[in-house]
Amino acid sequence: MGDNDIEEQDALRDEEGGDNRANPKRSRRRVEQIHSNVCKWMLPEELREKYLERANCCPPPIFIILISLAELGVFIYYAVWKPQKQWITLGTGIWESPLTYKPEQREEAWRFLSYMFVHAGVEHILGNLVMQLLLGIPLELVHKGFEVGMVYMSGVLAGSLASSIFDPLSALVGASGGVYALMGGYFMNAVVNFREMIPLVGVFRILVIVMIVGTDVGFAIYRRFIVHDTAMKVSFVAHIGGGVAGMTVGYVFFTNYNKALLKDPRFWMCIVGYIVFFLFAVIFNIFLSPAPA
Repeated sequence: MGDNDIEEQDALRDEEGGDNRANPKRSRRRVEQIHSNVCKWMLPEELREKYLERANCCPPPIFIILISLAELGVFIYYAVWKPQKQWITLGTGIWESPLTYKPEQREEAWRFLSYMFVHAGVEHILGNLVMQLLLGIPLELVHKGFEVGMVYMSGVLAGSLASSIFDPLSALVGASGGVYALMGGYFMNAVVNFREMIPLVGVFRILVIVMIVGTDVGFAIYRRFIVHDTAMKVSFVAHIGGGVAGMTVGYVFFTNYNKALLKDPRFWMCIVGYIVFFLFAVIFNIFLSPAPA
């Protein structure tokens, strides 16, 4: 009986050891499957093999996660801890925030970026967070945090600058400029690489983006021109400005996987164009804006 017990214990150890060895293999296969699915949605066919050869989660998609947590934290602060507990619509606490972009306070230059942390309600922040996480995490797995961060922030800044020029009397809240920059870059990538994708997948990707953009911009226009229950009007131009930044700067970053970005003339064209737009917006806001100082 003693020998049988020892044999059974040895067999159990072998089975447990086999399970322990199998678990990392199963986990590795799951990770490889995730990377395989990501590259099918984000990269043209000729680049997928190169991506899978060196795919890893180091560094993880930390930028988009951290920026989302920061936006959520600011929203909770104004929605729960401020006296008005403003969950659904715009309130006094949001308008008085040092983060909100207000045309009469545009000399406080940080507001051209910080407005992305303040949101107008639950539906506003949920829409932005869901979109930027669903799109930003796969993009960051492929292109890493620097590229995604540059595209996102270029959209935020382009959105506020465009709004200060084309809708100069309106305030700004929300991260839609950054979200639309990600969508604009992804949209251009999907259009340019359409022939290299399964036709139904390509059509689906483009239609989904068009539907989301159409619905969101329609709601923003409705809130800007039809709703009359807010003390100040919120501009929708940031959506357009962010989208244009994504279709230019984002397109260059997201189509240069495994390539020398500084050697691409499109990169320098976009950089020069962005700088010219930035300088024009600065001059306009200092000397030409009809908004009160």
